[in-house]
Amino acid sequence: MVDDYSVLGFETRAIHAGQQPDPRTGAVIVPIYQTSTYAQDGVGGTREGGYEYSRTANPTRTALEQALASLEGARHALAFASGMAASDAVLRTTLRPGDHLVLGNDAYGGTFRLIDKVLSLWGIEHTVANLANVDEVRAALRPETKLIWCETPTNPLLGVADIAALAGVAHDADARLVVDNTFATPYLQTPLALGADIVVHSTTKYLGGHSDVVGGAVLTNEDDLREQLFYLRNAAGAVPGPFDAWLTLRGLKTLALRMERHSDNAELIVQTLAKHPKVSKVYYPGLPEHPGHEVAAKQMRRFGGMVSFRHADGEQAALELASRTKLFILAESLGGIESLIEHPGRMTHASTAGSTLEVPEDLIRLSVGIEDGTDLVADLTAALG
Repeated sequence: MVDDYSVLGFETRAIHAGQQPDPRTGAVIVPIYQTSTYAQDGVGGTREGGYEYSRTANPTRTALEQALASLEGARHALAFASGMAASDAVLRTTLRPGDHLVLGNDAYGGTFRLIDKVLSLWGIEHTVANLANVDEVRAALRPETKLIWCETPTNPLLGVADIAALAGVAHDADARLVVDNTFATPYLQTPLALGADIVVHSTTKYLGGHSDVVGGAVLTNEDDLREQLFYLRNAAGAVPGPFDAWLTLRGLKTLALRMERHSDNAELIVQTLAKHPKVSKVYYPGLPEHPGHEVAAKQMRRFGGMVSFRHADGEQAALELASRTKLFILAESLGGIESLIEHPGRMTHASTAGSTLEVPEDLIRLSVGIEDGTDLVADLTAALG
């Protein structure tokens, strides 16, 4: 068994970290420990690893957490039942009534809904700012600010924020920087290494990678914060089941390969969209004219598989396009092996309507899969007409 996985490459860690052969049977793949409880050695005792009840800990989930921590370069990882459960745990652990956070002006609709509609009832306040503008972020800070909540790239406009710069702003204000790394994944970007304090993921997306599991994760290097998150997760019970953990762990093994193909296909599609007469604007960090291109090139390995664009003929044309593709499936979510298309204004970001985070009505978002890239280009071209 390898003593120090940190010295190994990403692809090797994705397959081996936390995933040693089962010591009892020699099973090469981590077993699905489909159990709710564990036999104890004595009253008040626990098995090695803290196993007493699967809401608290489960060996399959432990393996997933060890692998995630290795890939993100974190001391601690905690798996949750969904990405929103992970985000909720971070917010409820780090904030109290009267506290304030800064939220990006292109945040995921579900995150905005949780903060604006749910946490506001608890006395948590927020200010929306363009996180690509450090001066604007600094101006949004208050004495009671405890968090800057960042997505980069953002959902759905693919905005890019400078993680290291934001970390500096947060720490100068005695606040924490949280980075939602769902779009980039640890293969393309490792926020903790750039100064972030907390990383969150919807593991439903690229980490699971096959559109067959819902989950989330939180990663940090802070020991005390890990204990607080662990306590809340156990008390509130937002844990993934062992099969969910196993499916996500399976997905991690091919993450590097998939992200390369996602990126290849996205770049091919962007080349087509950028010169198509029915497309008025393309959002993709890999484009040299993208305002965040230089920052993305500095902090990301590649530019990922998410692409958004605006239809030159308006909202109705965008809606019709989303229903005309043959290979791109009209569906919410993202990050699976199959290509998806959606209309954010009517679907994933409907909760932002009428707010400062409202998305353009003619916007289309693509989750570019790993199919043959030329087939995907042909499908989009035909649908655009």
